[in-house]
Amino acid sequence: MSRCLFGNAAHGVDYDNIPTAVFSQPELATVGLTEASARARFDQIKVYKTRFTPLKYTLSGRDERAFLKLIVAAPSDRVAGAHMVGPEAAEVIQGIAIALKAGATKAVFDATLGIHPTLAEEFVTLRRLQA
Repeated sequence: MSRCLFGNAAHGVDYDNIPTAVFSQPELATVGLTEASARARFDQIKVYKTRFTPLKYTLSGRDERAFLKLIVAAPSDRVAGAHMVGPEAAEVIQGIAIALKAGATKAVFDATLGIHPTLAEEFVTLRRLQA
């Protein structure tokens, strides 16, 4: 935005895949399409999701859970949306937003090594399709 105001750039803002966060307890963050919006836009989608307690909280005895959801446009395999409720959701989704902006596919997510034990690694290990 500052490039448009101060740098005389002649382009506007791209409103696709703008990450959003709600700094509540637990934190909520999202980027890309919701499941309903993806179903309306694409003929087929795949929805991956998980609910779990992050390992670092299991070891420390904290009772904090997280929810992650990945929306994939099929058959292109392009990730169309990512959603998370849990600790540091905004930080995690900010990184995922870069991947969506770059056009990452589910195969790219699957080929990415996760940092263990982090909550963010769940986005690159998601294998369970929603029924």
